[in-house]
Amino acid sequence: MSLTTKSIKNKRAEFEYFLITKFTAGMVLTGTEIKSVRSAKVNLKDGFCYIRNGEMWLKNVHISHYTEGSYNNHMPTRDRKLLLTKRELRKIEGKLKEKGLTVVPVEMYINERGFAKLDIALAKGKKYFDKRNTIKNKDNKRDLARVMKGDY
Repeated sequence: MSLTTKSIKNKRAEFEYFLITKFTAGMVLTGTEIKSVRSAKVNLKDGFCYIRNGEMWLKNVHISHYTEGSYNNHMPTRDRKLLLTKRELRKIEGKLKEKGLTVVPVEMYINERGFAKLDIALAKGKKYFDKRNTIKNKDNKRDLARVMKGDY
């Protein structure tokens, strides 16, 4: 069985935040959720992570209903448990005590073994002028690529 699903990226996270450190976490999903993830029906845009009772949880990530699911379909925006090692959890928890840091989902994908993985990042919010610089840099890269290609 070949898993040809593409990864789902959160482009807004890179625009809104400075990504400091990245971690890869497993996810606890139900049957209809994993089928929706395999068909790339996920929205990471408003998602964030928090720690409760020594466990990392993912909130506000929308995984659409599975179309072939019956009465036992899942809730689209329920909180989902993330699977990290205790060392990673302690490291993240220590960093979250600093002012202005949060944990955001960056990318979701299915690994070669068929498990859903989520890349999360410790992030610090950008100011307005930082966002303008990000847009300017992106435009400059695009213009440079056009000149190099000859499409000006």
